[in-house]
Amino acid sequence: MIRKKCENIFLRTSTGPALYHGKYSGIRTASAPGKLPAALSEVRCSCHIAGFRSSTAESHYPVQPSSLILASRSPRRQHLLRQLGLTFDIMPSTVDEVIDGVVSPEEHVTILAERKAKDVGYKVPAGIIIGADTIVVHNGDIIEKPGSEEEAVHILQRLSDQRHVVYTGFSLVEVPSWRVVTKYERTDVWFRKLGTEEIVDYVKSGSPMDKAGAYGIQDDFGAVFVRKIDGDFYNVMGLPLCSFYCSYRAFTNHSTQCDESELA
Repeated sequence: MIRKKCENIFLRTSTGPALYHGKYSGIRTASAPGKLPAALSEVRCSCHIAGFRSSTAESHYPVQPSSLILASRSPRRQHLLRQLGLTFDIMPSTVDEVIDGVVSPEEHVTILAERKAKDVGYKVPAGIIIGADTIVVHNGDIIEKPGSEEEAVHILQRLSDQRHVVYTGFSLVEVPSWRVVTKYERTDVWFRKLGTEEIVDYVKSGSPMDKAGAYGIQDDFGAVFVRKIDGDFYNVMGLPLCSFYCSYRAFTNHSTQCDESELA
């Protein structure tokens, strides 16, 4: 038997779903659920099951802060955050992504992720900003987004039948307190041997042009390039969901049974 302890109320309004912690418009929802405003079309109890919050239809939702901002225009990161049930504004960072000096791949992605989040943080009065950066590393060289179709073909030929490593750093910055948490994950990826024709066809589709390493593991073509991986699949997409989820819940002061020591 699984025992549930109801902690929050799930509300669906004309503007969409939201989780509220105990109160809505000053009314104690637990003691007066029948007095909720008429604009609410749906009310459901959100509960904890083995440390995770769930409801009858939408599960594992972190509690939504008053203002959440993604400092990226990446559609993959937007999709992954919505997968967690989060609503957010999009305000892409405009910082220079060039790093002076020689740094490790781990330092590269964490420096840029934090730099992007802080760049947007300086432009808003309050909220939590999410910054992220992804790179591909092959034989010690950092491979970012291709600058041309010719470069994309060259990158994919280089990665063919080889192992490379994907690093993604993410940063949570709270304004105006300027609390910061920045972490990274790595995933080892092995490509099968790629034919010249399929590389050219993939590049002509335009899909590789906005992606580090010139491929997307979620793409129709990119998915069949990958023979195996060791690590978080979503890290290759641009945001390591497990690590981000645990870090986000801890950052917003909501406990979770994720053991982040096991994520290192």
